[in-house]
Amino acid sequence: MSSIYNLPNLLTLLRIVLIPVFVLVFYLPLSWAREAATVIFILAAVTDWLDGYLARRMQLVSALGAFLDPVADKLMVATALVLLLQADPKILMALAVAVIIGREIAISALREWMAEIGSRTKVAVSEIGKFKTATQMVAIILLIYRDDLWGIPVHTVGLVLLYLAVVLTLWSMTLYVRAAWPSLRGEEPAQLSRDL
Repeated sequence: MSSIYNLPNLLTLLRIVLIPVFVLVFYLPLSWAREAATVIFILAAVTDWLDGYLARRMQLVSALGAFLDPVADKLMVATALVLLLQADPKILMALAVAVIIGREIAISALREWMAEIGSRTKVAVSEIGKFKTATQMVAIILLIYRDDLWGIPVHTVGLVLLYLAVVLTLWSMTLYVRAAWPSLRGEEPAQLSRDL
């Protein structure tokens, strides 16, 4: 049995510790604050991938890691989205943030309920889940950075990707609810993909 104080879990904990640092840097009244906040978010995104990879590669998968990893990911993403909305309080941004955060709450509640009724979840790699996460992360990085780069309208590209992430978010949520629907109707237990 592996120790809970292993490298993957420490990386996950680092991601949680980075959240208040990210918030503080985001609001610093300095010319380089946005760049620094972008680097912190990228570091968090890299540790999100790295801790899972190391846990599987080093066979250090633990119950604590399985619990903390998605929590750390959702906390960082939700924090970044709220900060971006506060910085750019427009209706389309508000709708995008509400959909993404609302979907995470709804699916987390659905997973908890499915676990309570004893329905097993099938942990499978979902292509739409991967694409959704990648699109969302890149969008957030570009929106944090904001300034044009090499003639590329970074903020505009970030907004387009964020709206694409919203579409993928709704699509993945629909697939998840469809998979859970038999259980919601009291029929056969659903086989759910954790990465939807």
